[in-house]
Amino acid sequence: MSGPCPVIYLVDDDDSVRRALTRLIQSAGYQVQAYDSARAFLQRDGAADQHACLVLDMRLPDLSGLELQRELNAASPVLPIIFISGYGDIPMTVSALRAGASDFLPKPVEGRDLLRAIAQALDRAIEARESRREFESIRSRLERLTPRERDVMALVVTGLLNKQIACELGTVEKTVKVHRARVMEKMGAHSLAELVRIADKARLPGSELKAPKR
Repeated sequence: MSGPCPVIYLVDDDDSVRRALTRLIQSAGYQVQAYDSARAFLQRDGAADQHACLVLDMRLPDLSGLELQRELNAASPVLPIIFISGYGDIPMTVSALRAGASDFLPKPVEGRDLLRAIAQALDRAIEARESRREFESIRSRLERLTPRERDVMALVVTGLLNKQIACELGTVEKTVKVHRARVMEKMGAHSLAELVRIADKARLPGSELKAPKR
């Protein structure tokens, strides 16, 4: 396993379960930080969250697993969660998965199933981190565009020709060509197809890329 050793957070109020799962997870080469309550977990140093996942019991003495999931999603939605529970029912499972849980395993947890779920959750965390970095890079490039260049980009990716864009914006085709070239340069796009892909990424929640009103 290359790079920093992943950290697996474990939150379970049952001492025997916590010890057993800690041994199991450590046997697979992971670091483990175990907690007996949601509040204790929330007080952790989150520096390791970039390469981590959380194995979380559904029923805890303070916050429930679902309540902790809601708090974490508000602050750090890229931390994958694997729920474990001896009392899980279908509505509870559905709620957890809809809120972004990576997996939901019944107790007693099969070691092979848990280690598989952890590996998948860590892969998911890497993908989410890479997607976030890509979006932040695109957003930074978008901020370099002037308002008119942003208008031109929004129309270019819809497939309009330069003369059609000029008509939409009330300008001339020559001016549109200049703006279009600057858009391609600033966005780091070498083709229309690449610019369309970038625009699709930019339309993630929080983006302000919109076609101008006609």
